[in-house]
Amino acid sequence: MELKSKNKLHGGELSFHQHLSEVNQCPMSFAVYLPPQAQKQSVPVLYFLSGLTCTEENFMIKSGAQKYAAEHGIALVTMDTSPRNLGIEGEDDSYDFGSGAGFYLNATAEPWAKHYNMYDYVVNELPNIIAQNFPVLMDNQSIFGHSMGGHGALTIALKNPNKYRSVSAFSPIVAPTQNAWGIKAFNGYLGETRSQWHQYDTVELVKTTDNKIPLFIDQGTDDEFLDEYLKPELLIKVCKDYNHPLNLRMQKGYDHSYYFISSFIEEHITYHSKHLHT
Repeated sequence: MELKSKNKLHGGELSFHQHLSEVNQCPMSFAVYLPPQAQKQSVPVLYFLSGLTCTEENFMIKSGAQKYAAEHGIALVTMDTSPRNLGIEGEDDSYDFGSGAGFYLNATAEPWAKHYNMYDYVVNELPNIIAQNFPVLMDNQSIFGHSMGGHGALTIALKNPNKYRSVSAFSPIVAPTQNAWGIKAFNGYLGETRSQWHQYDTVELVKTTDNKIPLFIDQGTDDEFLDEYLKPELLIKVCKDYNHPLNLRMQKGYDHSYYFISSFIEEHITYHSKHLHT
C-alpha cells in the first residue's frame, strides 16, 4: 500500500492511498479520514460510494463530511468508482460505462470480468485492508452513497445482512434494470441474461430479501435525472408492497450535485452515528 498524501483536518487526518487489488488485478485508489478519537482508540467506519465519473477524491473534497465525522468519532472511507487505464477497448468512450462507472458489481462478461469486480472490492477486499492498516472497529460498519454509489450502497447492504449497521443514499439509482444507465452497464458487464441483473437492483432485491434493514434516502425534487434515471416512486411502491422500512425524503429545489449532498451530509452522518455507536 502506497501513501499518496495526507493532511490534518478537523483534528483528524485525511490520507490518500494506492494499492494493488487482488480482485480487480490492477492498482486501485482509496481515501481514509480518521477522526481525532482514532488517535487513542479504534472507531466505527462508514464507507461512501461515489457516482458516475467520480474518484476517491470527490466526496472527501466536496461533501464537508469530515467535520461531522470528527464530532461523532467515525472514520470515513471512499474509493475509486472503477479500475482505470487498463487498455480495454472502449473503457474511456463514455461517462456511464467503463472507467468511472463500475456500478459496484462483479462483471461476468468479457473483457470486463478480469478487472471489474467492484462488489467484491467494496464488500471484502477494501474492508480487510482498512482493518489491517487503520484503527477501526470492523463490527461497527455502515455504508452510504450517491447516485450510482447510492445504488451500490443499497444493494450491498441488502445483500449482506448483519455486515452493516445502517445504510443511506443520496439520489440513488434504485432500479437500474429499468433505465438506460443500468441497462447499458448490465448488458456490458453481465451479458444479456436479465435474470442475472436483478441481484444488483434495489427494487428487485426488496422483493426477495429477508433483510429488513431500513433505507434512509434523500432525493432532490429538481434533480435533472429524477424522472428518467432515478425513479424513486418505484422504490416507494415496492417497499410499501413488501413492508420494507423506508424513509425517503423529497428535498424541494435541490439538484443532483454535491451542493445537495453537503446540505444534508450532517443528517446522514448523525443517522449512521446512532447505529454505529450502539
